[in-house]
Amino acid sequence: MFDLATLATYLAAAALLVLIPGPGTAWILAQSTAGGTMRGVQAAFGLETATLIHALAAGLGLSALLATSALAFEAIKYAGAAYLIWLGIKAWRSGAPAAADDSVAPARPRASGREVYLRSVMTGVLNPKVALFFLAFLPQFVHPERGMVWLQFLVLGALLSAIGLSHSLALTFLAGQIGRRFKQRGGRWKERLTGTVFIALGLRLAVQQRG
Repeated sequence: MFDLATLATYLAAAALLVLIPGPGTAWILAQSTAGGTMRGVQAAFGLETATLIHALAAGLGLSALLATSALAFEAIKYAGAAYLIWLGIKAWRSGAPAAADDSVAPARPRASGREVYLRSVMTGVLNPKVALFFLAFLPQFVHPERGMVWLQFLVLGALLSAIGLSHSLALTFLAGQIGRRFKQRGGRWKERLTGTVFIALGLRLAVQQRG
């Protein structure tokens, strides 16, 4: 499906792109610092699931819709921004100071692994810039004459996802260790940090242009 030279060039380019800090890096660090290593791992798998979805969408031509339709791009962009800001507000509220009689109130339940995973998938999928990136990057390494274009996109996406997952897991274990060291200082600051990152990512997405 791919010759060795094409595959080697792609892997080198993909590794370089993964190492450049971006919204995904901020998301992983925020989740790991606030919820520990396991939460970061769940977030990492969620983001890389979104990577596979974008790769498949690019192969099926769905990403081209975002490149040609301003309305589709704006709709997904604002939906993603609203979702991130909503998550940020929830995180801030969960880290708000307790009331005077809050000592007898039940603690707020932490997000389950499934919730963290699904939030991460949604965060990745609802970023139109990621879709446009796949539309611009992956086709350079796809050879239509070899058939099954959608499968070529999916394989390239899976390779990128594997590289991204390795990078995210390394960040997760590092941030998880840092968060554990400060655990005795209370968890409110971590939730507020997470909320701030979410809101910042949402605002950043809201002002992005198609380019």
